[in-house]
Amino acid sequence: MGERLRKLGIRLAETRSTALFQLATELPAAILARTLGIHITVAVKWQRAAAGDWAAYAADVGQRTSTSDRTVQPSS
Repeated sequence: MGERLRKLGIRLAETRSTALFQLATELPAAILARTLGIHITVAVKWQRAAAGDWAAYAADVGQRTSTSDRTVQPSS
């Protein structure tokens, strides 16, 4: 399949890097590593290269109350 893609002008290494770069901007490193089966340090490097700042996201999630703490009001 790689040969067929190369014949079509699709460069696999560049395409893979672009996809990883995009994912690193959208996902926390832990999720990226687990989803792709890569080591966490590699995922962190991709995230830093993509300038994705998930520290603020992690801090926000840590401050949220759990859904079990929320009171659901019955509708009238």
